Amino acid sequence: MKANIGITDKNRQAVANELAKIVADEFLLSTKTRNAHWNVEGPDFHTMHLFFESQYRALDENADSVAERIRSLGHYAPATLTEFLELTRLTEKRGSKNNSESFIKDLLGDHEAIIISLRENINLFANNYGDASTSDFITGLVESHEKTAWMLRAHLK
Repeated sequence: MKANIGITDKNRQAVANELAKIVADEFLLSTKTRNAHWNVEGPDFHTMHLFFESQYRALDENADSVAERIRSLGHYAPATLTEFLELTRLTEKRGSKNNSESFIKDLLGDHEAIIISLRENINLFANNYGDASTSDFITGLVESHEKTAWMLRAHLK
């Protein structure tokens, strides 16, 4: 049954298309963070292992929430690795060292890229597509990524 939520079909499709990119970004960043969790080495191993685990779990929740938002708009969420790699604006490439500093710098850059991308969509969703709910939802994601970016930056001081 078609979603009748006060947003035109065209606008719901446009929002869903952008959300598909966001869920792909969240999924890829979760995967990269899981890589850091599994492969970090050094004297701070245990602390960083736990730190990265808490981050990938939060990113998994973000991805799930974005996918559910797509579904609430009446569209299907991307859910394959192929789709994620086609849609993401991030890269799988990372630094060559497996120490915490290398992983942190890489992940910080990705969080900041997502923040910028999300911020560009806040007003677009509300003003251009008449979807204040998704705009508000995206604002919450920005806040989540900003907090994580702050925590990552704090490790580099």
